[in-house]
Amino acid sequence: MNEENQEYNKSFDKEMWKKVIKYILRHWKVLLLLISSLVILSGLESVTPLLTRYAIDNYIESGSTDNMEWFIAIYFLVILIKASSIFALIYLAEKLFLEVSHSIRKDAFEKLQKLSFTYYDNNTVGSLIARVTSDTWRLTGIISWGLVDLFWGFFTILTVTTLMFFLNVKITLAVLGVIPLLLLVSVYFQKKILKSTRESRKYNSAITASFNEGIQGATTTKTLVREKKNLEEFDIKTEKFKSAAIKIAVLSALFFPIVSALGILGTSLALWTGGVMVFGGIVTIGTLSAFISYTQLFFFPINDLARIFANFQMAQAAGERVFTLLDANVDIFDHDEVLKQYGLVKASDNVPKLQGNIEFRNVSFTYTKGEQVLNNFNLKVERGQSIAIVGETGSGKTTIVNLACRFYQPTSGEILIDGINYQDIPLMHVQGNLGYMLQTPHLFSGTIKDNITYGNLQATQEEIEHAAKLAEAHDFIMNFEKGYGHTISKGGGGLSTGQKQLICIARAIIANPSIFILDEATSSVDTHTEKAIQLAIGQVIKGRTSFIIAHRLSTIRQADRILVLDKGNVIEEGTHNELIANEGHYYKLYTSQFLEEQELEILN
Repeated sequence: MNEENQEYNKSFDKEMWKKVIKYILRHWKVLLLLISSLVILSGLESVTPLLTRYAIDNYIESGSTDNMEWFIAIYFLVILIKASSIFALIYLAEKLFLEVSHSIRKDAFEKLQKLSFTYYDNNTVGSLIARVTSDTWRLTGIISWGLVDLFWGFFTILTVTTLMFFLNVKITLAVLGVIPLLLLVSVYFQKKILKSTRESRKYNSAITASFNEGIQGATTTKTLVREKKNLEEFDIKTEKFKSAAIKIAVLSALFFPIVSALGILGTSLALWTGGVMVFGGIVTIGTLSAFISYTQLFFFPINDLARIFANFQMAQAAGERVFTLLDANVDIFDHDEVLKQYGLVKASDNVPKLQGNIEFRNVSFTYTKGEQVLNNFNLKVERGQSIAIVGETGSGKTTIVNLACRFYQPTSGEILIDGINYQDIPLMHVQGNLGYMLQTPHLFSGTIKDNITYGNLQATQEEIEHAAKLAEAHDFIMNFEKGYGHTISKGGGGLSTGQKQLICIARAIIANPSIFILDEATSSVDTHTEKAIQLAIGQVIKGRTSFIIAHRLSTIRQADRILVLDKGNVIEEGTHNELIANEGHYYKLYTSQFLEEQELEILN
């Protein structure tokens, strides 16, 4: 399912907030210290009006200064402790924010490593980046500072209400008379703000996805002169985001003044009721002054809670998207019997070498409902055999090799490796024995050495150079000033496609895989580079089971078997010479392509 189109309708998602609390409780020590500082700060702020009341009634009203030095000392001590509490609060809140944010992003990254190809088929890269970055930031921001303000407000309101009832019940009830109106206003705006916030987070994700696609496809955009059209499409998305953001701003602009006005009304009621009592001699001026301070203390956190409340709506909208990723089902995993027999096998573990015998038994596979790619597909590959797969786009070539690698699993039927259903052995035993060469080679930012040893982190310099020599990469690597220490940017900037492929081959060699996959690895290089890559590939696949998806049929003539696919079915099978002799579909493809290549050579 495409999570980008998923709708969220809960006004308060209790289950999501339970998950958030679990993340907070991972850092319970920081949380405990933070709450302690909040309680101390709240208590001291509630005590301050009582000190003012005492000063008015005992010093100002009476005109006496007896024992004032003790009062000043106590007041100064309160201020000192209050300042220390504020410092601790700011430090601990920021620490909690960073700790929780780190935990969520770490778990999200780990989940992305585990999710199968199906998940990436249904979700854009930009959407996933938005969830791990901006959505996580929005969620964890409210966890720390929103939590601080929430607890501070709760403790302050509780303490202030208790003290107000202690001072005078009648004035307190007058102040509390506005609370029902506050609740009605809050419930109304809560629904409106949450709905608009969900829309804004959805559009924000779409914008991030557009940025990602725009950057990755910059060359294509320029060659097709699509700048204007792309900008028009981007404008539509940003307009939707702007409209949702403006709506949130308008609702917030209405919500906060209404809450403030109700707070002023409560203070006015306290002043009027208390003023009457002062004239009647029922309460002192110091008590009335304390009440004025308490009503401000009472309604300030409520007014602040209105802001927090709006931010919580934004946080929930972001959190729903974050936890949709964190809670995504991992389609391909080791079932209980495998875990019981082998234990938890991690990618970092040394896995046993597979022989490489692979068999597809009545395998059917469907990507989405109604889109069947394979139907009762059968294939038996002996250890060390090279199997080339050719066919039109969409015929099922890549699906077969992805199933063999267990990137996907059969909808029905079974795949056996060394005579065992590969779902009955650890996933890492299969994927730890794979070497995979893509049509577009992928290199990571770092040195050439880092990229080669990605296939074997324990490899020595001698092993690295040996692998590079087998891959025909050593000579061009040594032409760089720093040799294997040459730094390349993400994606292999500064290297040709052929050089990237050769480094990827060296990476595969050093991993010493039992099963090797070549997915049109030479379709994007010139003839000279192709020969170097083919020579290197010959070294890699020697003695290993290999699947070769080829665009250029001239590169698969030495394959042990060639499968010709059409709509998921094998329509021809045999060696190159056998298929040419049959003069069937493969013969037509080969001769047609051969003539095209000959014409290109003559023209060049």
